[in-house]
Amino acid sequence: MVKYKERNIFRVKDTRIDVKPIKKLKLYGFNNLTKTLSFNMYDVCYAKGTKYGGDYIKYIDEEYNAARLTKILKEVSSIIGAKVLNIAQQDYDPQGASVTMLISEQHMQVEHPDFPDGQAENLHSEAVVGHLDKSHITVHTYPESHPHNNISTFRADIDVSTCGIISPLKALNYLLDAFYSDIAVIDYRVRGFTRDVGGRKYFIDHKINSIQNYLYKEVDKDYQLIDTNVYQENLFHTKMMLKDFSIDDYIFGSGPKKLRTRDKVNIKKMLHKEMAEIFFRENI
Repeated sequence: MVKYKERNIFRVKDTRIDVKPIKKLKLYGFNNLTKTLSFNMYDVCYAKGTKYGGDYIKYIDEEYNAARLTKILKEVSSIIGAKVLNIAQQDYDPQGASVTMLISEQHMQVEHPDFPDGQAENLHSEAVVGHLDKSHITVHTYPESHPHNNISTFRADIDVSTCGIISPLKALNYLLDAFYSDIAVIDYRVRGFTRDVGGRKYFIDHKINSIQNYLYKEVDKDYQLIDTNVYQENLFHTKMMLKDFSIDDYIFGSGPKKLRTRDKVNIKKMLHKEMAEIFFRENI
């Protein structure tokens, strides 16, 4: 099946960025701040009739199956500098997929009777489960199509949760690129606290006043952005919606050349309405 929406949001080769820590912060023991980056990514298109709506669902299930999602999450792990401990993946019937990946900041040393020095070659199952509340990456997909207005959507929910000095913000731009997002709803939260050598608590270990600090500057050319932040709670929320698009890239299955100009104008209005309803979370 021919791919559509072949675009790169930021038009750059390297989507990695640095997250600068607070200067001269010397910690006592392990940095146990938990940093969680969560996404709702949306793809929207026009797929006329049951046939093309069904074809769109099949396309999404092929394009974002569990194997492809696993490759994306492995790249996220590489970008943020984490080690993969365990992977669970599942393709669902009739549609959708999930992947859960447990990660750590460094190689884990696990007690094992066959390895008295603690250098176990294989992780003990209890150790993997015990590490679940530390660092993990998950993705779940939700493709859907409705015959009433011929609009089809694909939602991917992604969570990147890390504990320690590694930051999920490093993978922010890569993930937005990987899912060709028309709309993205992004949350970033820092939980817990860590102590410096003098015993002073730190509830965040890097400077941030908006998720937009870590987006490439090019993004505001193509997207409308809205922030809702609760600074005293280290909660940051950013929404993105594509400002404009070529209607020829958003008609799935039936060729756009077969449609009249008037039809294309009406379809584009429908797609704008669908995006606005998702973005503002209300029916228009």
